[in-house]
Amino acid sequence: MNDPGIILAVVCVYFAVVLAIGVAAGRRNVTTAEDYFLAGRSVKTLVLFMALVGTNISPFVLMGIPGLSYHRGIGVFGQNASIIVLGIPLSIYLIGLPSWRRARALGAVTPAELYAKHFDARWFGWLVFAVYFIFTVPYMVTAVSGVGIAVDTFSDGEVSFEVAAAGILLVTLLYTSFGGMRGTMWTNVLQGSIFLVFSVVTFFLIADVRGGVAPTMREVASAHPELLNVPDEGPFRIGPWASWGLGISLCVIAFPHMLVRIFAAQDETSLKNVCRLYPAAMVLLWVPCVLFGVWGTLDFPALQGRASDAIFPLLVERHFGPFAQGLALASILAAVMSTLDAQMLTLSSMLTRDVLGRVRGDRQQIFLGRGFLVVLAAVTWIIAIRKPASIFSIAALSFSGYVTLIPTMFLSMRWPSFSRIGATSSIVVGNIALVASHLWGPKDALLLPVAWALLCGTAAAVITTLAAARHPSDTDE
Repeated sequence: MNDPGIILAVVCVYFAVVLAIGVAAGRRNVTTAEDYFLAGRSVKTLVLFMALVGTNISPFVLMGIPGLSYHRGIGVFGQNASIIVLGIPLSIYLIGLPSWRRARALGAVTPAELYAKHFDARWFGWLVFAVYFIFTVPYMVTAVSGVGIAVDTFSDGEVSFEVAAAGILLVTLLYTSFGGMRGTMWTNVLQGSIFLVFSVVTFFLIADVRGGVAPTMREVASAHPELLNVPDEGPFRIGPWASWGLGISLCVIAFPHMLVRIFAAQDETSLKNVCRLYPAAMVLLWVPCVLFGVWGTLDFPALQGRASDAIFPLLVERHFGPFAQGLALASILAAVMSTLDAQMLTLSSMLTRDVLGRVRGDRQQIFLGRGFLVVLAAVTWIIAIRKPASIFSIAALSFSGYVTLIPTMFLSMRWPSFSRIGATSSIVVGNIALVASHLWGPKDALLLPVAWALLCGTAAAVITTLAAARHPSDTDE
């Protein structure tokens, strides 16, 4: 049975601790924009690792993946996690590390500022910001939607989706605004620990309630054998599987909120340590999340469509008391806030430094950055309460959009001759290919839209750069 009072008390304690951390971090901030937006580029291994994991893990993993595996079964792990485990650390090493070096050399604080300075074109920074903004706001909506669904479930509808969404945005806004990057990274250590530990502990507790992992899997095999087999059709065909795996592996380094945390690293050693630690953390989290969805079919066999996004909170509500439900809700809030705070702060910093580039004073930048946080929170809430689609569907669209930046991110750091005309054509052509594939591509196509976007964007980057090198008078270099 639910006891809203106990659940609320647990969540309030969590909020109080997070706000206290934000206040403590705010008192450590100096009055420079670089310290507010990048924590003075002084973040070491532990905090950097937890901040990156916390930023990477969102309701897409804690609620979207269980919701997807509820319908598709254990194949979801191979479709996502097995590739992510190696793909993300590799992309951090190949793209993140040279980007960190270049950002430090140029004094760039934001991803858009890095590429604007690298290509010596302020307008290019605006283009990069536009892509980031278009695909980050929907991703922020998934975070807020995850909270709305979880609170509605645990409160039996007593706290509405709209109120829950507003609450999470308000708390995140407060500690992010006050503590800046340092505040978000310090809170990410707590938040990452909460959802990692709770997910693993809950996995074993649910298994214990059902008599163990093996008996539970045998029960699934009897009731829903299709969930334990990986079909060779639909999203599991080689083309869609490879397309999605490539996209989901590459998109993480393209998240502006991930890249800016990489900029905050104190040294290269910290980044290399993160690459070593990342695979274990991903496996530790993804195995329970996939199995939550599979096991959820035993207790809730008739969920349709995006209703399965609630399977994780539904399982906790079914098997545990109000205190554990409060911890579950706190873990979901932690996953949400650890991503949402980074997204809000990063977009705010780019709006301040890259769109309004004439704002020179540090105090002015910090003031405007805080003001933009409020605007972003309001926009996110307005979109979220309309409940546009499932968490997985929205996240998939955002991830595909981020991948259109990958050719530019990789080639600009690894190919000395790569030009801004090549980068511009890559981003434009990649996004056109993405939109065209979504709107007019066949639903059973061999490759997903994200693969076409990556292929077309890469081809455009290489062809236009080589053409510009042969005809330099035709470019603006």
